[in-house]
Amino acid sequence: MSIWFITGVSSGFGRALAETLLKDGKTVVGTVRSGDAKTAFEALAPGKANAVLMDVTDEAAVRQGIADAEKNVGPIDVLVNNAGYGFEGAIEEATLEEVRRQFEVNVFGPVSAIKAALPFMRKRRAGHIVNITSMGGLATFPGVGIYNGSKFALEGISEALAKEVKHLGIKVTIVEPGSFRTDWAGRSMAHTESQIADYAESAGAFRQSLAQRNGRQPGDPHKAARAIIKAVESAEPPLHLLLGHDALNFVGAKLGALQAEIMKWAPVSTSTNFDS
Repeated sequence: MSIWFITGVSSGFGRALAETLLKDGKTVVGTVRSGDAKTAFEALAPGKANAVLMDVTDEAAVRQGIADAEKNVGPIDVLVNNAGYGFEGAIEEATLEEVRRQFEVNVFGPVSAIKAALPFMRKRRAGHIVNITSMGGLATFPGVGIYNGSKFALEGISEALAKEVKHLGIKVTIVEPGSFRTDWAGRSMAHTESQIADYAESAGAFRQSLAQRNGRQPGDPHKAARAIIKAVESAEPPLHLLLGHDALNFVGAKLGALQAEIMKWAPVSTSTNFDS
């Protein structure tokens, strides 16, 4: 896989992944939001690092950016939907405008990129789509429910997409990181302006814990980058790739509890058919 298109390469996972790929001699097309960021990214590896000024919420710009990359750089082997942000606030505290903005970036942005890249990948009967979600796309936490919802949505879209494109030679991998030392809980985190006192013990407590752990998260973004590359380059890449001990623990506990609850209520579940 020689040409990777990555959304959001100015910081975090996108930057770490791009830097690692460039060190390996790969060609990377990365999306940025400013001219300065474009210059800085392309300086990492002249001729190999290509920056595109693009807002992932602008569908026309996304379509044009991917078409230009295909024309001017070469066929996109791997599309990585990385751009996104976190949002803190209890469900009741969040405004609908804040909810819509979260989904515009974290859901509609990736879908726009997928729709723009698929015609090229279908024609070649090859390609790999990597969607960065979160352990919060499989397990939920108080205070980030809107964020959880956006990542759950991308998980579902990704799973269905994998079934739709498998026979076309296109692969899909969903990457679910735990706590990594990126800007997610800091500069990249949006916060609702409203705080309701009744949620201090749930959403408020989680908000405080995130702030206290920011900058001390156990995950190394560059090691995560290596893990993603290994998965993409494997003969049988996974549909789901959890990253980090905490992701394994939280998601494992969620799946175990879900299975136990399903089995406990199985008699009720199976009592709903017409009598034969």
